[in-house]
Amino acid sequence: MTPGTGLPEIVAVHMTVAIAATAIGPVALWARLGVRQRPKLHRAFGYVWVALMVATATSAIFIRSTLAFSWAGFSPIHLLIPFVLVNLAAAFWALAKGRIAVHRRHMVYTYVGACLVAGLFTLLPGRFLGDLLWGSF
Repeated sequence: MTPGTGLPEIVAVHMTVAIAATAIGPVALWARLGVRQRPKLHRAFGYVWVALMVATATSAIFIRSTLAFSWAGFSPIHLLIPFVLVNLAAAFWALAKGRIAVHRRHMVYTYVGACLVAGLFTLLPGRFLGDLLWGSF
């Protein structure tokens, strides 16, 4: 447990890298928008974001669910693990093939699905962050 929080270390790691990825992702996406593009900024923040997403997905493997509808400790939200890893691999494959639009689509889908949508679900009452936010803890 993380001292003073009652939070398992792996959950603390997972939350930290997930929140950092959610914050950094828009910078990587923004750096390639508009007339004045910033490819070095895009690449730097993109690599950091990818590393954070791999860390988020990897750490999620070790977080087990206690929900009644989980299987071997994996709940439906754990489906984001292969979603993230497959989309990141596909995005880099597309980039290597010069298919920039496909690369962009995979990265945007990964950010929206794994950072924004999943992030909103973590804020529901009954979930750790949701209970912290809404005072039900």
